[in-house]
Amino acid sequence: QGQLVESGGGLVQAGGSLRLSCAASGGIYYNMGWFRQSPGKEREFVAAAIRWSTDTYYADSVKGRFTISRDNTKNTVNLQMNSLQPEDTAVYYCAAGNEANITTIRAYRYWGQGTQDTVSS
Repeated sequence: QGQLVESGGGLVQAGGSLRLSCAASGGIYYNMGWFRQSPGKEREFVAAAIRWSTDTYYADSVKGRFTISRDNTKNTVNLQMNSLQPEDTAVYYCAAGNEANITTIRAYRYWGQGTQDTVSS
């Protein structure tokens, strides 16, 4: 329980789109989040979807461009990323947890291995 596996990363030109998926073993009975980390930078919050709810939260830098969604029937959480820019280049991580402060790393207990997304200019 709690194993997360991301997929869907890759290389895209600026202005393009990518869709990330996170498959969760044992179901997604947690708050689910996406974080990202660029070389030389700290891991930062991207988006979160609250368990048993339709509530979602986004970092200001991605608001209006990224959409997080849950598919409880498939135990997956997706991140649709549109209008991508070079500054979105990072390793993207899926996370699951039940603590408060969902925009912080400490709120998540389980983490995926990460998937590299590269946006070329």
